[in-house]
Amino acid sequence: MSTTKVKRRVGKYELGRTIGEGTFAKVRFAKNTETGEPVAIKIIDKEKVLKHKMVEQIKREISTMKLIKHPNVVRIYEVMGSKTKIYIVLEYATGGELFDTIVNHGRMREDEARRYFQQLINAVDYCHSRGVYHRDLKPENLLLDSHGNLKVSDFGLSALSQQIKDDGLLHTTCGTPNYVAPEVLEDQGYDGAMADLWSCGVILFVLLAGYLPFEDSNLMTLYKKISNAEYTFPPWTSFPAKRLLTRILDPNPMTRITIPEILEDEWFKKGYKRPEFDEKYDATLDDVDAVFNDSEEHHVTEKKEEEPVALNAFELISRSAGLNLGNLFDSEQEFKRETRFTSKCPPKEIVRKIEEAAKPLGFDVQKKNYKLRLAKVKAGRKGNLNVATEILQVAPSLHMVEVRKAKGDTLEFHKFFKNLSKTLKDVVWKSEDLQMQPAA
Repeated sequence: MSTTKVKRRVGKYELGRTIGEGTFAKVRFAKNTETGEPVAIKIIDKEKVLKHKMVEQIKREISTMKLIKHPNVVRIYEVMGSKTKIYIVLEYATGGELFDTIVNHGRMREDEARRYFQQLINAVDYCHSRGVYHRDLKPENLLLDSHGNLKVSDFGLSALSQQIKDDGLLHTTCGTPNYVAPEVLEDQGYDGAMADLWSCGVILFVLLAGYLPFEDSNLMTLYKKISNAEYTFPPWTSFPAKRLLTRILDPNPMTRITIPEILEDEWFKKGYKRPEFDEKYDATLDDVDAVFNDSEEHHVTEKKEEEPVALNAFELISRSAGLNLGNLFDSEQEFKRETRFTSKCPPKEIVRKIEEAAKPLGFDVQKKNYKLRLAKVKAGRKGNLNVATEILQVAPSLHMVEVRKAKGDTLEFHKFFKNLSKTLKDVVWKSEDLQMQPAA
């Protein structure tokens, strides 16, 4: 097993673990070495962006978002470029995904769902007023800060998956059809504002019901259900909430309710407070211009440093779910997108056992040193589930195995892990504190 790992720096930021992956970008946790502040950095292949048909729109939207400081929108702090990459430095939302709450606790109380929906509409309305549309609202983009307030991410970045065709309208290929408006699926061109509103409606339904309004294993049947707005309310839904959702989930964008009308809706207005914040603050767009003009003199410095991979005692405590200091303040353990366990088996045996366990569950397995990538062959409700695993040495005869959802549905990941853990019982080291359990 390798005895070193690579520490990577980009400018003043030290890059950490990968916390998200998509078609066009990877998101990594990072730390500002000057201030110690945690941030998230979205890393995009420069060539894909600069050769993109919508490069001017992407530049405009990132510029607009860099000037926005809204309490319910993830901020863009700065944009950096190297020879091959674009680095977008983002506010780090410490509370995880909003939908983890649904996974862990089921549907929300109506007043709680309304509060999050009000914050979602605040964010969407504000960005729309600045000419920026999301076009890809989905659970991964709904994050929480340390106070439990909603933060919407990826405004201004979704144009990466869009293309303008000869008719001058937006077109998209969508990997998360459950949240997408009928007019987007029909690919006839669409209004970004009305498409965003439909997605907000699906999100509100999930918060209130605990499940999706449109779901089917057959993609064509799913498209038909969305196009005809075929869904059923659970019996506990109040009449005012039903009335609002019916107006949002209107398959005709011309008659769908608008945001000004939502703001006047009786159900929505209950307990509503408009956010108060300072809209004006000092920000420069010089960094955005430098990146999109591909100015070599402004290229950021990328450094790689090697250091031992073995974890010290403090790192072991901070990584272990059973000993995570942050969990001392939680009323109960909650299952998130990452988990880990310890094993006294040799690393090659751990790799072999994971591979043997994953293949019968329908996963392709890719191996590189002591890292594995498990990819579900059959797509789930949010595309193909991808799971990343890594084996780390804690002591000469003790290893920690990290299992992380890289892509796909969090709920599906939880089911996968339950099945995996049953198969790996003889691999897991069962001490009092370090056992197979969810990470914080």
